[in-house]
Amino acid sequence: MRFLKHYHDSYLSYFLMYFFFFFSLAFFSGFISVYLMDQGYSASQVSFVVSCSYILSVIVQPFIGKLNDQYESRYVNSILLLAAGMLGIIFIFLKNIYLITVAYSLVLAITNGTNPIIERMAILSRFKYGSIRVWATIGYAVATIIAGLIYKNIGPYSLYIFFAIGELLCVIGILGTHSILPPIEKIVEKVSMTSVFKIKHIPFYLIIVCLFYGVTNVHHLYLPAMLKQSGLPINYVSNVIFVSTLSEVPVILLSRFYMNRFTNKQLLMSCFILLVIQFFTFSFISSVILQIIIVFLTKTVATMAFVMINLKIISTIVDNARQNSALSLVSACKSFSSILFQMSAGYLIDFTGYQMFYFVLFIGSIIGMILVFFFNVPTNKELKVFH
Repeated sequence: MRFLKHYHDSYLSYFLMYFFFFFSLAFFSGFISVYLMDQGYSASQVSFVVSCSYILSVIVQPFIGKLNDQYESRYVNSILLLAAGMLGIIFIFLKNIYLITVAYSLVLAITNGTNPIIERMAILSRFKYGSIRVWATIGYAVATIIAGLIYKNIGPYSLYIFFAIGELLCVIGILGTHSILPPIEKIVEKVSMTSVFKIKHIPFYLIIVCLFYGVTNVHHLYLPAMLKQSGLPINYVSNVIFVSTLSEVPVILLSRFYMNRFTNKQLLMSCFILLVIQFFTFSFISSVILQIIIVFLTKTVATMAFVMINLKIISTIVDNARQNSALSLVSACKSFSSILFQMSAGYLIDFTGYQMFYFVLFIGSIIGMILVFFFNVPTNKELKVFH
């Protein structure tokens, strides 16, 4: 009992929550393109599976957000993640592409729906955001290395057993975190997703979100397969992902210095500049060594920075009562855009190759820069989201 008392709202609980949430995610989806293509499926079939997961996410994520706005977040997310862990075990035994699609879609919909809520739980904790969020990066990086070794030496099916174990440990962490039960007036007055969409700046911002996550999600999905096709063994591929993931660490730990110093517009623009550099390299430079260096310097740096910028922007333009719903709406748009990009990405790779695929992403990133230039997003200098 004494241990439980000290465990509640402890640093250990947040460590378990973050470390094993992303540890599990790396095991389940980090190598899905390699896993399915090694099973004999084509790139277009991989895109079909992943696209369906995003379709379901679009439907499920706003619902998860509303549940978290009206009920205790710890219990809502614990139940959902336990269900995802059980689906991961079932995934091992599935051979039919349509059953694989259903199971994968359910797990990713739950994961994508709970992710922004967990981010907000960290921000509202009594600990510095960076000191907690860094464990997500370490968890994902460690899992990537372990997953590559397990895939090569034990077999791909073992990945999903580790996923289920990770989900259980994540739930143990969530149950120990500080309660963010919504105020009574929020429980009585239901949050309308339509009202969130009508908030000033939200529609234009969601377009930017769609473009950013559309190009980055397909890039993350096919990067391992592209590196493997370039001649890198799968364990070397996992090492590349591991090192690139560690690039997030300084981005997170130093967040309180630059997140509160620069405007939201400047921060958004920096993310798209990194994408332009990254996809230009993959489109026009054939050196695998240089491509790997650019992956180290830009891949997760851009996406991690955007995760934090998104939290800051939502905190700036959305009232506290609707922030969970707004974050889930952003997550749903992320999934929707990924559907559109996934539908064409697989066919593009099958018929034209990776170089043309990355050229399309390069053009998309330039369009994103233009949209950010015309986005008059406010910056609340008094708001210190990262401390």
